[in-house]
Amino acid sequence: MSYLKNLKLAAVSASSMSGDPMVHTREKAVAALLEQKRMAEAKIAGQPFTAAHIVRQKNAEGQRVEVEKQKRVRQSWFADGSGKIFFVIRYAGKAIEFAKDKNAIEVGEIAGLPSIIDTLTEAVRAGELDAQLAKAAAERSKQLRKAG
Repeated sequence: MSYLKNLKLAAVSASSMSGDPMVHTREKAVAALLEQKRMAEAKIAGQPFTAAHIVRQKNAEGQRVEVEKQKRVRQSWFADGSGKIFFVIRYAGKAIEFAKDKNAIEVGEIAGLPSIIDTLTEAVRAGELDAQLAKAAAERSKQLRKAG
């Protein structure tokens, strides 16, 4: 009896699954926004925020192993002189411009920050910021090519 006869086989490759590079760009932006939301919620609750990522490094025997390390995350919000909170989306090292000469969102109080980030996350998933993300990625690509 063959077990493979019970499976539905297909001819595809992993690279054909990824498709549109904009989907990857959106996923990166959404992941960054969710991290900012977790950081804001920790700040509101008065708790410390730490983020970790997996890195590969050599252990004492010289083997490459995966290790979880703390990663540095910069907060994307700031307060002006009067205490108002503003939020900026950064992608590829650049602040995203939402409209002509408008690159920040006025939040007001820090308690409103998680709901603003939720709204931005939905906007990114819906593709409303695709043009701005693509422009920032293209500018970053040009900078990297010049430096290399």
